[in-house]
Amino acid sequence: MAVAGLRTINITYTGDITAVFTAVSASNVASPGKVDIVTLVIGANTITPPAGGSTPKAITIIPPAANTATITLKGITGDTGVVLHPTDPTTIALNSPTGTFVLTASAQIVGVRLIWS
Repeated sequence: MAVAGLRTINITYTGDITAVFTAVSASNVASPGKVDIVTLVIGANTITPPAGGSTPKAITIIPPAANTATITLKGITGDTGVVLHPTDPTTIALNSPTGTFVLTASAQIVGVRLIWS
């Protein structure tokens, strides 16, 4: 059965500025509709998008609430990369098709949730 995915990002400001910004992704009619819960080992962790007839167009990375280790997003192991927030979710739109990418962890992190849409 096919799965369609759609992401919505809401940014709400309060205080000196009061505003709401909403960004909606294009619908993905070939979404894998998949959630993986993984353990990142210390060092480089190669992440492979789901296959088998689906085409992921985004990944949301949700570290555990108590995480203190750094997570660095890289295209390949040798990249400098970008350090992600240790506990806030990160959503990244992916080009299609997307190959593997790397999450480098400064320590083992148990219970990282990867949501493919």
